Amino acid sequence: MTWLNEWFKEQFPSYKLALKHADPRTKDWFLLWRDPVPAVTLALIYLAIVIIGPRYMRHRQPFHIPSSILFIYNMALVVLSAYMVEELVVGLYLRKYNLFCQRMVVTTDKNEMKITNALWFYFFSKAIEFMDTIFMVVRKRFTQITFLHVFHHSTMLIIWWIVMTWIPGGQAWLGPVLNSTVHVFMYAYYGLSVIPSLRDKLWWKRYITMFQLIQFVLIFTHTFTGLLRGCDYPRWGQIMLSTYMIIMLLLFTNFYIHEYVTRSNDVKRRKLKTNQINQSTDDQSTNKSSKQNGVTKKHH
Repeated sequence: MTWLNEWFKEQFPSYKLALKHADPRTKDWFLLWRDPVPAVTLALIYLAIVIIGPRYMRHRQPFHIPSSILFIYNMALVVLSAYMVEELVVGLYLRKYNLFCQRMVVTTDKNEMKITNALWFYFFSKAIEFMDTIFMVVRKRFTQITFLHVFHHSTMLIIWWIVMTWIPGGQAWLGPVLNSTVHVFMYAYYGLSVIPSLRDKLWWKRYITMFQLIQFVLIFTHTFTGLLRGCDYPRWGQIMLSTYMIIMLLLFTNFYIHEYVTRSNDVKRRKLKTNQINQSTDDQSTNKSSKQNGVTKKHH
């Protein structure tokens, strides 16, 4: 426990009371410790890098990160994501989870702990994924550091600290399963895209964003339906996850429209304008050539 956490408990008795209801299984796990300060500190350091990094790099040459490093990093996240999906799906099956409404069960049953352990890896992976942005900063890929990107990365660690401290199981299972599945394909794309010979053959980038939108709809539907049906799972947790899914759905929809609809239309308009200019130039050249031929004939 940090002194800041102790001070916070003294100032806010409701927080101190809430910690008494935290899940006892995860209280000593790395980065949890019933203390939000480590996770919040990591998120604040991340935001500081996002703000200060581009300013520091503005008048400097981008760092050259070997393709092998980027490939290994992305493929490691592919393996981690696939591992989390496998552990969660197997655990869900063995524990006979209800797919629509699974109550929170605090037990050290080995199959339930398989799920809880996988959820911790999911939480920890959100800290690892801060490297996505750090690579963008040092390589001066500033246009990729959007509000959506920063908001998503910085908030997921905090939200999943809350989940892992109080409700590491039950109804919270769907998000990690879907998100980790998407990440298998997303990080595979990023990893393979560093290989020049493959870069133009990777056709599924657009569909990754579509799958992300679909996952938010499914997770929101799952948690919101649980709320409506009175699912025996902490109501505040379902409200938190549902609200976050709405925010992410709106942000990703805006990104998809801007990236694949508006930009596509802009490209089409530019191509049309270029073709019109080329056609006009060709017509002028043809007319000029015809006039010159006419003058030549008169001289003859």
